[in-house]
Amino acid sequence: MSYGMAAGLQAAIYQRLVQDAALSALVGGAIHDAVPPGRVPPLYVTLGPEEVRERGDGSAGGALHRFAVTVVSESAGFQQAKAVAGAVSDALVGAELMLVRGQVTRLSFLRARARRETAGQARRIDLTFQARVDDGI
Repeated sequence: MSYGMAAGLQAAIYQRLVQDAALSALVGGAIHDAVPPGRVPPLYVTLGPEEVRERGDGSAGGALHRFAVTVVSESAGFQQAKAVAGAVSDALVGAELMLVRGQVTRLSFLRARARRETAGQARRIDLTFQARVDDGI
């Protein structure tokens, strides 16, 4: 197994989201690596937790990364949050990400969970993706 590609994968995912025109049209610059400090915007995207498992093939290291991207909206109803979640999914699924080390051989959508938060005042959608990375050291 190699966890050596994790930081590069996260940076590539973040860059892909920030540079996506459709997503930017919906949230502007409100795409964060972590929940922003202080007053948060009424609509934003943030990278979430990840789980990594070994997936080397005997000749090179590899890993399977399951990671979350979260959409939070203060709008009534889920329509706005779902539009943003769809744009996140469109930006990532099948994307060719450039890593400093290794390569992404597959990036796919696994699941989403939509729910109300903060006494029903906010909507949150947690999207889970899976990326297979191979280490080419």
